[in-house]
Amino acid sequence: MQEITSSSIDPNSTSKTFWRFAIPSIAAMLVNGLYQVIDGMFVGHYIGYEGLAGINLAWPVIGVLAGLGLLVGMGAGSIISIFRGENQQVKAQQTLYTALGLIGIAGLLMMIFLNMLAPTLLIAQGATGNALEMGIAYIEVFSWGAVFTIAAGALPMLIRNDDSPNFSTGLMMAGAIINIVLDYLFIGHFGWALKGAAVATIIAQISITLVAVLYFFSRYSQLRLSVRNACFNVSIALKTVGLGTSSLLMYAYFSFMVALHNKLFMSYGSAVHVGAYAIVGYLVTMYYLLAEGISSGMQPPVSYYYGAKQGEKIRATLVLAAKIVAFTGLIAIAVLNIFPNTLVNLFSQNEPQLAAETINGIRLHLFAMFLDGLFALASVYFMAIDKGGKALAISLGNMLIQLPFLYFMPKLMGVDGIWLAVPLSNIALAFVVIPMVWMDINRRALMKPDHEMALAN
Repeated sequence: MQEITSSSIDPNSTSKTFWRFAIPSIAAMLVNGLYQVIDGMFVGHYIGYEGLAGINLAWPVIGVLAGLGLLVGMGAGSIISIFRGENQQVKAQQTLYTALGLIGIAGLLMMIFLNMLAPTLLIAQGATGNALEMGIAYIEVFSWGAVFTIAAGALPMLIRNDDSPNFSTGLMMAGAIINIVLDYLFIGHFGWALKGAAVATIIAQISITLVAVLYFFSRYSQLRLSVRNACFNVSIALKTVGLGTSSLLMYAYFSFMVALHNKLFMSYGSAVHVGAYAIVGYLVTMYYLLAEGISSGMQPPVSYYYGAKQGEKIRATLVLAAKIVAFTGLIAIAVLNIFPNTLVNLFSQNEPQLAAETINGIRLHLFAMFLDGLFALASVYFMAIDKGGKALAISLGNMLIQLPFLYFMPKLMGVDGIWLAVPLSNIALAFVVIPMVWMDINRRALMKPDHEMALAN
């Protein structure tokens, strides 16, 4: 059985190793983001601002499903890579079995939760009228397909950690293509509105799940599974949840922030402002997913280097990833501010008020968005080196520091204060997170592999 040490890690180049995992991960994330953006384009042009408001009101609820997929995928993926770095193949297989069990448990619990509470969660955000009705229809589809949404987020990450990043990318691309084609049919041709968007996504996610499960039982998988040897390891499950909780909280943070913004915009503005906020979200989706792709691609080699006690390579990998995240974020900010009208017109159909408010949001809300990319990178870094507590602290801190800004800024500046709250809070948090990561990687760079320690002694 091929080991990650011989096939995935270039002993002479951390950058080659990083790009080997990062490129497929980035491609997969961007393709995934592309079909989310195209969802928004279909909704904006065929339904209008009420449809955009409805899907944005539903997103915080659906985001929890995506977060659970990330919890299992990143948590179990980190453990698998660490075990493979330590040459413990059986433990890596047990982790994969356990991850599949966690997906099933989480899917069942979320199906019950969404069926019971989804309308209440929408009303709590201030949803009314058509936006409320469309949001409920959207969530209802996802409630019955919850296990597939979670699985479609987790399994490609686990395939990547099985040393098949290209297959993982291809699988996500296939799912994205299926979703885009079905979006056209269900929204544009059949007129199913937001329910059609949800059905298209669930069908794509079912396809990803079925192919991924078949992969793990095939000869192409290095962690090849069989029904006869299936097991669920409680201690590994607890460690997976512990490591992956920071990833869930990253999504919970986005979900909570979207919900809170929706509530504030409905209180200080109207559904038009919620629609504008939805468009702003779509416009930055590609950058945020690029940052997630870089973070996700960084995780396997960093976890491996941690297991192999190669501290200098950990630092080199993280520094490279941070430079890419910061540079691409600054480029994205420039593009959004130079071509705002062109970009907004992709999502609106002759709605001047919606366009004006969206452009205002771009300029006030996104000028520090590259910091969100760096925070995601920092959280995944600590998770990859088995420091789940620090990863969790960053995710929680990112959420909690924004609350006072979101409380006071709207009172002082109205709608503009809502737009400004997040970038200002991100600047404040950066003064804590960046030094914390910098000190950790410099200390870790002093680590020596076991064989070097033996020679020194």
